[in-house]
Amino acid sequence: MSSDAASLEHLNDIALPADVPWWPLAPGWYLLLALLLLVGTWLAARAWTRWRANAYRRAALRELARADNAETIAELLRRTALARVPRSVIAQLGGMQWTDWLAARCTAEMPPDVRALLAGGIYAACAAKPDLRTLREYAAHWIAAHRLLAGDTQAGH
Repeated sequence: MSSDAASLEHLNDIALPADVPWWPLAPGWYLLLALLLLVGTWLAARAWTRWRANAYRRAALRELARADNAETIAELLRRTALARVPRSVIAQLGGMQWTDWLAARCTAEMPPDVRALLAGGIYAACAAKPDLRTLREYAAHWIAAHRLLAGDTQAGH
């Protein structure tokens, strides 16, 4: 063999440094974890608040499932509206004003037969029993998806 100093026999492997440990974390990770904790807490509080605010909807939908006549469904719609809007606003609404108020706060189109029932046909003496399916479907959609307008929470509406 050669006695040359640059001979391959005298070379050693490259010594790698030790792996960087995961713990303790760098300060930036602590900031990121704190930010994630704050955002998670805010989202959880917001979801909890929304869930509690919609308790009246869940209760109304449960009651709607047990409703067996048009009068009960009409009363349930009015009580659901009263859960969010002052009595002074809801009490003055009747007939077509009531159905217009309901229709303005719902994304679904109010069917004409539902409008007729809610405007006063429920209390009229009629021999034919009304079709509850359409009324129940509209009431379920209204309860689940209604949105209040700007002046709804003011008593002087």
